[in-house]
Amino acid sequence: MSENDDVTSKLFADLNVAEAEQQGKEATKVSSGGVAKEGLQGRRAKASTGPRIEVGSKHIGGDSFVERQASPEWLKKRESVYETIKQRRSEELATKKPVDITVTMPDGKELTANKDGSPFQAWKTTPYDVAVVISQGLADASTVARVTYSRFVDDYSPSEDGMEGEDTLMDAMADGGVEQKASDKTFLWDMMRPLVGPVSKLELLKFADDQDAKTVFWHSSAHMLGEALEHLYGCKLTIGPPLAGGFYYDSYMGKDAYREEDYKPVETEVAKIMKAKQKFERMVVTKEEALELFADNPFKQSILTTKVADGTRTTVYKCGDLIDLCRGPHVSHTGKVKAFAATRHSATNWLGDTDNDSLQRMYGISFPDKKMLKVWKENQEKAKARDHRRIMNQQNLVMFHELSAGSAFWLPHGARVYNALISYIKDQYWKRGYDEVITPNIYNLDLWHQSGHALHYKDAMFCFDVEGQEWAMKPMNCPGHCLMFASAIRSYRDLPIRYADFGVLHRNELSGALSGLTRVRRFQQDDAHIFCREDQIESEVLAALEFMKEVYDTFGMTYKLELSTRPKKAMGEIALWNRAEAALAKAMNAFAGEGAWRTNPADGAFYGPKIDIKVMDAMDRVHQCATVQLDFQLPINFDLQYTTDQQEFARPVIVHRAMLGSVERMFAVLCEHYGGKWPLWLSPRQVMVVPIHADWYDYCQMIRDKLHAEGFYVDVDLSKNTFKKKVANAQVAQYNFQLVCGEAEVKNNTVNIRTRENQVEGEMSVDDMISMFKKLRAEHK
Repeated sequence: MSENDDVTSKLFADLNVAEAEQQGKEATKVSSGGVAKEGLQGRRAKASTGPRIEVGSKHIGGDSFVERQASPEWLKKRESVYETIKQRRSEELATKKPVDITVTMPDGKELTANKDGSPFQAWKTTPYDVAVVISQGLADASTVARVTYSRFVDDYSPSEDGMEGEDTLMDAMADGGVEQKASDKTFLWDMMRPLVGPVSKLELLKFADDQDAKTVFWHSSAHMLGEALEHLYGCKLTIGPPLAGGFYYDSYMGKDAYREEDYKPVETEVAKIMKAKQKFERMVVTKEEALELFADNPFKQSILTTKVADGTRTTVYKCGDLIDLCRGPHVSHTGKVKAFAATRHSATNWLGDTDNDSLQRMYGISFPDKKMLKVWKENQEKAKARDHRRIMNQQNLVMFHELSAGSAFWLPHGARVYNALISYIKDQYWKRGYDEVITPNIYNLDLWHQSGHALHYKDAMFCFDVEGQEWAMKPMNCPGHCLMFASAIRSYRDLPIRYADFGVLHRNELSGALSGLTRVRRFQQDDAHIFCREDQIESEVLAALEFMKEVYDTFGMTYKLELSTRPKKAMGEIALWNRAEAALAKAMNAFAGEGAWRTNPADGAFYGPKIDIKVMDAMDRVHQCATVQLDFQLPINFDLQYTTDQQEFARPVIVHRAMLGSVERMFAVLCEHYGGKWPLWLSPRQVMVVPIHADWYDYCQMIRDKLHAEGFYVDVDLSKNTFKKKVANAQVAQYNFQLVCGEAEVKNNTVNIRTRENQVEGEMSVDDMISMFKKLRAEHK
């Protein structure tokens, strides 16, 4: 394999491009205090920190778009306004004083000057300039920089630079699987944007190696898509965020809609934009200037009016004649994109509310190498063949019905796989000292107010009235487990207490967000909560990681570990956070070895640090299934206590952990991982007995009964099909083994074994055959 092949393989190992799941995550926003209407997209995954755009029944698009029009006149008008504002910013920049700065690279090396000996200076030197000092190849290959400042120069103001307002794409990016990390001194920075202070760490990020670089690359590609849509159709752009694997742009087109025949013209127009190598220019604008820039776009006006405070500044980016409201950063020019494809389109609504304007969404994917796009397309075709929705229909495993949308009906063969997964985890619980508990499905909403979940999750809960009080179906198990812990006096000798619960959970997902088994309303989790002392954190986390390893080794899946540390808005004492993070790091070192995991700074939950476990399936797609999280907050909310050896009260720490996560989602992941070819221990169709002639039906039924008594799923083909047809049908139906029985087998009390792959294993005694199958099942093969 060549070096380029290695890079491409690594890229697709890191590319989390589960499209079906992504459809359920994409942008939708909720009005203050209300719930988004059931529409064509999913519930927002994460709340924004800033003001929310008002959602009303008023359609704001009006006649801003009447019909398709190539290169409309308002493009020139907008560009003219841009140039006027740009002159003002140039005059401001001229007042800034360049001062010498030092730039420190990740290896600790300090750089202070360009190759010609001239010093690095704030307001002049860019990350690209620094990269050139190391090598021109590195500079050209870098997508974006991650800059950690020691300090800012005296004449730099983040507010003046448009850096203090809210990123208007935050919600859409979070729903698309892109997490943004908050930090006061570390920023993703355009390669061509001048630095504004001495740098304590400059990281140069490449598309193939870093998810942030991919996000920036796809964000820039979304702008290029938007430019093409404006050129071709004159539509009114709304938002165009990057996703975990690609991007989209939403546009207002009145009563018009995209069609598949629009894909080719869009791809042709984007190819022209790539060839032109248009520079991405960043410009700071006041709110008033931005309103003037986007005077012809009611949707951008709505964003600006609500999201950008009066008297403040924000930023726009320009490439070609596209000017877009955007925080950035972006690639240096459009020529960095070498391959682009329009992938699909759909209808949606402004702010995810069906009372609002109908919008048209076009999705795309892009890469810095044409070969990567080719590999991506090949993988998409493979993914279609392995789509769990296709397989579960073919194998009659699961069905859905509109009378209970989002809740799976597990048909007999599907229930076999579902129950096997649960039984496997229950066996592990027995070995690992967990106590299974059963908790109620419905609670008075007071429980969720006490836990804090009502504040964040009530919109996603099924609530109803019970004798004048508000109740809800549980969306998670942890508050119920807290009630159980608090029901008795606990001693330090009692800890750890490990409660495991397969209780049924319900979450009120929007109908448009539902997608097969990856986004459902009714599901079960292999949910467990460990109540432990602080000095037990390390050992409990290590045990959970070892548990996780055994599970995913069994499935034949690899994994990566990431430690997410204290976020900016964390709750609890910093000293406790530091001790907990150190315990997690020590457990991860003991489990995987130093350097075998990475840190996600400031990406932990507000209630505690966590270990993100990203597993890779047979197609090198990344799935977030297992998790290990510490929780300092729930013990406070429920006033949980235990007595120490000094007869004092102390609070336990809760370890939230799941190995499979949602059993429904894991079923979907495994269905695609195995491509419907289930291993024997999980298989819903393990053995088909095939009589060569009707004379041997009784013998075949006897074989079936013996295997059934041993707990195997066995059928006998008594149809009038030919022998060859019976074997072929069994293999297509994915029976792991076919047992062929004829005169010789009856005489010798044997069977002739064939595998699903039509490999003839030969004749074997019935007892030996049963022993072999039992061994395979016990070894989870």
